[in-house]
Amino acid sequence: MRVFTTTREIQQYLADLRNKGLSTGFVATMGALHQGHLSLIQQAKKDNDLVICSIFVNPTQFNDPADLEKYPRPIAHDTQMLEQAGCDILFNPEVSEMYADNEHWHLALGEIEHLLEGTFRPGHYQGVTQVVYKLFNILKPDTAYFGQKDYQQIMVIAKMVELLNLPVKLVMCPILREEDGLAMSSRNIHLTAEDRLHSLILSKTLNWVKDNFDSNNIAVLQAKAAEAINTEDGVSLEYFELVDGDTLHPANQSTKKVVALVAARVGKTRLIDNVLIG
Repeated sequence: MRVFTTTREIQQYLADLRNKGLSTGFVATMGALHQGHLSLIQQAKKDNDLVICSIFVNPTQFNDPADLEKYPRPIAHDTQMLEQAGCDILFNPEVSEMYADNEHWHLALGEIEHLLEGTFRPGHYQGVTQVVYKLFNILKPDTAYFGQKDYQQIMVIAKMVELLNLPVKLVMCPILREEDGLAMSSRNIHLTAEDRLHSLILSKTLNWVKDNFDSNNIAVLQAKAAEAINTEDGVSLEYFELVDGDTLHPANQSTKKVVALVAARVGKTRLIDNVLIG
Protein backbone atom coordinates (compact mmCIF):
# COMPACT_ATOMS: atom_id res chain seq x y z
CA MET A 1 0.00 0.00 0.00
CA ARG A 2 1.29 3.42 -0.94
CA VAL A 3 0.86 6.10 1.74
CA PHE A 4 0.68 9.81 0.90
CA THR A 5 0.42 12.81 3.20
CA THR A 6 0.55 15.65 0.64
CA THR A 7 -1.85 16.67 -2.09
CA ARG A 8 0.88 17.26 -4.66
CA GLU A 9 2.40 13.79 -4.39
CA ILE A 10 -0.87 11.85 -4.44
CA GLN A 11 -2.26 13.87 -7.35
CA GLN A 12 0.83 13.17 -9.41
CA TYR A 13 0.67 9.45 -8.58
CA LEU A 14 -3.06 9.22 -9.41
CA ALA A 15 -2.64 11.14 -12.67
CA ASP A 16 -0.18 8.46 -13.84
CA LEU A 17 -2.69 5.74 -12.94
CA ARG A 18 -5.54 7.49 -14.78
CA ASN A 19 -3.32 7.81 -17.87
CA LYS A 20 -3.07 4.00 -17.78
CA GLY A 21 -6.87 3.76 -17.81
CA LEU A 22 -7.17 2.37 -14.27
CA SER A 23 -10.40 2.98 -12.36
CA THR A 24 -10.39 4.12 -8.73
CA GLY A 25 -12.82 3.51 -5.88
CA PHE A 26 -12.64 5.78 -2.84
CA VAL A 27 -13.53 5.30 0.83
CA ALA A 28 -13.39 8.43 3.00
CA THR A 29 -12.88 7.80 6.72
CA MET A 30 -11.88 9.55 9.92
CA GLY A 31 -9.92 6.49 11.02
CA ALA A 32 -10.59 4.27 14.04
CA LEU A 33 -11.43 1.68 11.42
CA HIS A 34 -13.69 -1.33 11.97
CA GLN A 35 -15.20 -4.09 9.83
CA GLY A 36 -17.85 -1.70 8.54
CA HIS A 37 -15.14 0.42 6.91
CA LEU A 38 -13.43 -2.69 5.57
CA SER A 39 -16.68 -3.81 3.94
CA LEU A 40 -16.61 -0.56 1.95
CA ILE A 41 -13.02 -1.32 0.93
CA GLN A 42 -14.07 -4.81 -0.22
CA GLN A 43 -16.93 -3.43 -2.32
CA ALA A 44 -14.59 -0.85 -3.85
CA LYS A 45 -12.10 -3.63 -4.68
CA LYS A 46 -14.81 -5.59 -6.50
CA ASP A 47 -15.82 -2.62 -8.62
CA ASN A 48 -12.48 -0.93 -9.41
CA ASP A 49 -8.88 -1.54 -10.42
CA LEU A 50 -7.53 0.37 -7.40
CA VAL A 51 -8.86 1.43 -3.99
CA ILE A 52 -8.02 4.70 -2.24
CA CYS A 53 -8.81 5.27 1.43
CA SER A 54 -8.44 8.57 3.26
CA ILE A 55 -7.95 8.96 6.99
CA PHE A 56 -8.57 12.52 8.12
CA VAL A 57 -10.24 13.66 11.32
CA ASN A 58 -12.01 16.66 9.86
CA PRO A 59 -12.25 19.55 12.36
CA THR A 60 -14.97 21.48 10.49
CA GLN A 61 -17.66 18.83 11.08
CA PHE A 62 -17.33 18.79 14.89
CA ASN A 63 -19.63 21.11 16.82
CA ASP A 64 -17.92 20.32 20.10
CA PRO A 65 -14.12 20.85 20.39
CA ALA A 66 -14.03 18.25 23.17
CA ASP A 67 -15.60 15.69 20.82
CA LEU A 68 -12.90 16.45 18.25
CA GLU A 69 -10.18 16.16 20.87
CA LYS A 70 -11.29 12.73 22.12
CA TYR A 71 -11.96 11.25 18.67
CA PRO A 72 -9.79 8.08 18.45
CA ARG A 73 -6.74 8.21 16.15
CA PRO A 74 -5.08 4.75 16.09
CA ILE A 75 -3.24 5.40 12.80
CA ALA A 76 -0.73 2.50 13.08
CA HIS A 77 -3.53 -0.02 13.67
CA ASP A 78 -5.66 1.53 10.91
CA THR A 79 -2.79 1.33 8.43
CA GLN A 80 -2.26 -2.34 9.25
CA MET A 81 -5.98 -3.04 8.78
CA LEU A 82 -5.98 -1.33 5.37
CA GLU A 83 -2.95 -3.28 4.23
CA GLN A 84 -4.56 -6.55 5.27
CA ALA A 85 -7.80 -5.55 3.48
CA GLY A 86 -5.91 -4.96 0.23
CA CYS A 87 -6.26 -1.19 0.05
CA ASP A 88 -3.88 0.20 -2.59
CA ILE A 89 -3.47 3.84 -1.56
CA LEU A 90 -3.84 5.70 1.74
CA PHE A 91 -4.18 9.47 1.90
CA ASN A 92 -3.43 10.66 5.44
CA PRO A 93 -2.97 14.45 5.36
CA GLU A 94 -2.43 16.92 8.18
CA VAL A 95 -5.03 19.62 8.82
CA SER A 96 -2.64 22.23 7.42
CA GLU A 97 -2.53 20.26 4.15
CA MET A 98 -6.31 20.38 3.80
CA TYR A 99 -7.19 23.84 5.09
CA ALA A 100 -5.76 27.30 4.63
CA ASP A 101 -6.12 29.95 7.34
CA ASN A 102 -9.47 31.77 7.50
CA GLU A 103 -10.98 29.49 4.85
CA HIS A 104 -14.72 29.98 4.28
CA TRP A 105 -17.18 27.45 2.89
CA HIS A 106 -20.93 27.54 2.50
CA LEU A 107 -22.99 25.42 0.12
CA ALA A 108 -26.72 26.07 -0.24
CA LEU A 109 -27.87 22.52 0.47
CA GLY A 110 -31.48 23.43 1.16
CA GLU A 111 -33.69 21.92 3.85
CA ILE A 112 -31.87 18.57 3.98
CA GLU A 113 -29.06 20.27 5.92
CA HIS A 114 -31.42 21.27 8.74
CA LEU A 115 -33.58 18.17 9.21
CA LEU A 116 -32.94 15.40 11.78
CA GLU A 117 -29.15 15.36 12.30
CA GLY A 118 -29.00 18.99 11.20
CA THR A 119 -31.27 19.99 14.08
CA PHE A 120 -28.94 18.46 16.67
CA ARG A 121 -25.63 19.19 14.90
CA PRO A 122 -25.98 22.62 13.26
CA GLY A 123 -23.22 23.29 10.75
CA HIS A 124 -22.17 19.63 10.68
CA TYR A 125 -23.08 19.05 7.06
CA GLN A 126 -21.30 22.18 5.90
CA GLY A 127 -18.16 20.65 7.39
CA VAL A 128 -18.88 17.29 5.77
CA THR A 129 -19.42 18.75 2.30
CA GLN A 130 -16.39 21.01 2.68
CA VAL A 131 -13.99 18.14 3.30
CA VAL A 132 -15.62 15.63 0.93
CA TYR A 133 -15.51 18.21 -1.87
CA LYS A 134 -11.80 18.73 -1.17
CA LEU A 135 -11.16 14.98 -1.18
CA PHE A 136 -13.12 14.45 -4.41
CA ASN A 137 -11.26 17.35 -6.00
CA ILE A 138 -7.83 16.06 -4.92
CA LEU A 139 -8.37 12.37 -5.64
CA LYS A 140 -10.87 12.50 -8.53
CA PRO A 141 -12.22 8.99 -7.88
CA ASP A 142 -14.56 7.27 -10.31
CA THR A 143 -16.73 5.91 -7.49
CA ALA A 144 -17.04 6.73 -3.79
CA TYR A 145 -18.42 4.34 -1.18
CA PHE A 146 -20.31 5.33 1.98
CA GLY A 147 -22.01 3.33 4.72
CA GLN A 148 -25.79 3.30 5.12
CA LYS A 149 -25.45 4.06 8.84
CA ASP A 150 -24.86 7.71 7.88
CA TYR A 151 -27.96 7.74 5.69
CA GLN A 152 -28.60 11.48 5.80
CA GLN A 153 -24.92 12.20 5.14
CA ILE A 154 -25.08 10.22 1.90
CA MET A 155 -28.12 12.24 0.83
CA VAL A 156 -26.25 15.47 1.62
CA ILE A 157 -23.19 14.37 -0.36
CA ALA A 158 -25.43 13.34 -3.27
CA LYS A 159 -26.97 16.83 -3.15
CA MET A 160 -23.48 18.37 -3.25
CA VAL A 161 -22.48 16.18 -6.22
CA GLU A 162 -25.64 17.31 -8.03
CA LEU A 163 -25.21 21.00 -7.21
CA LEU A 164 -21.53 21.11 -8.19
CA ASN A 165 -21.91 18.64 -11.09
CA LEU A 166 -19.06 16.46 -9.80
CA PRO A 167 -18.03 13.47 -11.97
CA VAL A 168 -18.21 10.80 -9.27
CA LYS A 169 -20.63 7.92 -8.73
CA LEU A 170 -21.86 7.35 -5.16
CA VAL A 171 -22.54 3.87 -3.76
CA MET A 172 -24.31 3.21 -0.45
CA CYS A 173 -23.23 -0.03 1.29
CA PRO A 174 -25.24 -1.88 3.96
CA ILE A 175 -24.73 -1.39 7.69
CA LEU A 176 -22.46 -3.97 9.32
CA ARG A 177 -23.51 -5.01 12.80
CA GLU A 178 -22.02 -6.78 15.77
CA GLU A 179 -23.48 -10.23 16.49
CA ASP A 180 -25.91 -8.71 19.00
CA GLY A 181 -27.18 -6.16 16.47
CA LEU A 182 -25.30 -2.98 17.45
CA ALA A 183 -24.33 -1.00 14.34
CA MET A 184 -20.56 -0.86 13.98
CA SER A 185 -19.20 2.61 14.72
CA SER A 186 -15.90 4.17 15.67
CA ARG A 187 -17.73 5.73 18.62
CA ASN A 188 -18.60 2.34 20.13
CA ILE A 189 -15.13 2.33 21.68
CA HIS A 190 -16.40 4.93 24.18
CA LEU A 191 -19.25 2.75 25.47
CA THR A 192 -18.80 1.25 28.92
CA ALA A 193 -19.82 -2.40 29.38
CA GLU A 194 -23.11 -1.19 30.87
CA ASP A 195 -23.67 1.33 28.05
CA ARG A 196 -22.98 -1.43 25.54
CA LEU A 197 -25.89 -3.49 26.88
CA HIS A 198 -28.24 -0.51 26.94
CA SER A 199 -27.25 0.48 23.39
CA LEU A 200 -28.94 -2.63 21.98
CA ILE A 201 -32.35 -1.00 22.49
CA LEU A 202 -31.66 1.04 19.33
CA SER A 203 -31.30 -1.87 16.90
CA LYS A 204 -33.98 -3.90 18.71
CA THR A 205 -36.46 -1.06 18.35
CA LEU A 206 -35.59 -0.45 14.70
CA ASN A 207 -36.10 -4.14 13.92
CA TRP A 208 -39.37 -4.21 15.84
CA VAL A 209 -40.66 -1.27 13.82
CA LYS A 210 -39.57 -2.93 10.58
CA ASP A 211 -41.24 -6.21 11.52
CA ASN A 212 -44.46 -4.49 12.59
CA PHE A 213 -44.57 -1.75 9.99
CA ASP A 214 -48.02 -0.62 8.97
CA SER A 215 -48.34 2.50 6.85
CA ASN A 216 -51.73 3.20 8.46
CA ASN A 217 -50.20 3.42 11.94
CA ILE A 218 -46.97 5.37 11.50
CA ALA A 219 -47.62 7.79 14.37
CA VAL A 220 -48.41 4.90 16.74
CA LEU A 221 -45.24 3.02 15.71
CA GLN A 222 -43.10 6.12 16.26
CA ALA A 223 -44.64 6.74 19.67
CA LYS A 224 -44.09 3.14 20.80
CA ALA A 225 -40.52 3.18 19.51
CA ALA A 226 -39.75 6.42 21.34
CA GLU A 227 -41.29 5.04 24.54
CA ALA A 228 -39.22 1.85 24.34
CA ILE A 229 -35.99 3.78 23.95
CA ASN A 230 -36.81 6.41 26.55
CA THR A 231 -37.55 3.76 29.18
CA GLU A 232 -34.14 2.10 28.71
CA ASP A 233 -31.71 3.01 31.49
CA GLY A 234 -28.86 5.29 30.49
CA VAL A 235 -30.33 6.13 27.08
CA SER A 236 -31.51 9.61 26.09
CA LEU A 237 -33.43 9.72 22.79
CA GLU A 238 -32.85 12.64 20.43
CA TYR A 239 -35.15 11.46 17.66
CA PHE A 240 -36.85 8.40 16.22
CA GLU A 241 -38.45 9.14 12.87
CA LEU A 242 -40.09 7.21 10.05
CA VAL A 243 -39.35 9.20 6.90
CA ASP A 244 -39.45 9.16 3.14
CA GLY A 245 -36.07 7.82 2.07
CA ASP A 246 -35.84 10.30 -0.80
CA THR A 247 -36.78 13.50 1.03
CA LEU A 248 -36.49 12.81 4.80
CA HIS A 249 -40.00 14.24 5.14
CA PRO A 250 -42.30 12.32 7.49
CA ALA A 251 -43.54 9.09 5.93
CA ASN A 252 -47.23 8.64 5.20
CA GLN A 253 -49.56 6.00 3.77
CA SER A 254 -48.34 6.56 0.21
CA THR A 255 -44.58 6.61 0.94
CA LYS A 256 -42.88 3.89 -1.11
CA LYS A 257 -39.39 4.04 0.40
CA VAL A 258 -39.55 4.31 4.19
CA VAL A 259 -36.50 4.64 6.43
CA ALA A 260 -36.56 4.49 10.22
CA LEU A 261 -33.82 6.67 11.72
CA VAL A 262 -32.75 7.00 15.33
CA ALA A 263 -30.24 9.09 17.28
CA ALA A 264 -29.65 8.78 21.01
CA ARG A 265 -27.06 9.31 23.68
CA VAL A 266 -26.07 6.14 25.45
CA GLY A 267 -24.15 7.20 28.53
CA LYS A 268 -21.90 9.94 27.17
CA THR A 269 -21.76 8.55 23.61
CA ARG A 270 -24.00 9.68 20.78
CA LEU A 271 -25.10 6.86 18.46
CA ILE A 272 -27.12 6.82 15.24
CA ASP A 273 -28.71 3.89 13.40
CA ASN A 274 -31.37 3.16 10.80
CA VAL A 275 -33.20 0.45 8.87
CA LEU A 276 -34.67 0.52 5.38
CA ILE A 277 -38.31 -0.56 5.45
CA GLY A 278 -39.50 -0.23 1.88
